[in-house]
Amino acid sequence: MYNKILLPVDLNEELSWKKALPTAVTLCRTFGASLHVLTVLPDYRMPLVGSYFPRDFAKKAHEAITEAQHQFIQEHVPEDIQTQTVIVDGSPWEAIIKAAKKLEVDLIVMASHNKRKFADYVLGPNAEHVVHHSKMSVMIVR
Repeated sequence: MYNKILLPVDLNEELSWKKALPTAVTLCRTFGASLHVLTVLPDYRMPLVGSYFPRDFAKKAHEAITEAQHQFIQEHVPEDIQTQTVIVDGSPWEAIIKAAKKLEVDLIVMASHNKRKFADYVLGPNAEHVVHHSKMSVMIVR
């Protein structure tokens, strides 16, 4: 049923993956699917934003996130799960959908929200946008 599963994670926010990761792992094992762990970086290359950062900041940020993502996978994803790291720039929900299309994933598994903001209480703005704009299946884990 599923061959490729996308798991968006915020490496700085455990609530973004704590419940979604075990669900994604179970689905990967059940269907023999690969897991694509996605982290979204803000787009530092936008002219307005980029002018405030050193020239090579985006490159260094990508390198740091790549290392952090590999460490995350090593610590939290079982070795029997075929895993790919994915790092994209931009708005979280738009980047998740674009990456899902590009990777041709069958399912996006993501957490419903984080509890830092009242506006995120019901579903979470990124999860809500992904659900409404995605052409593929989305599983929201609460």
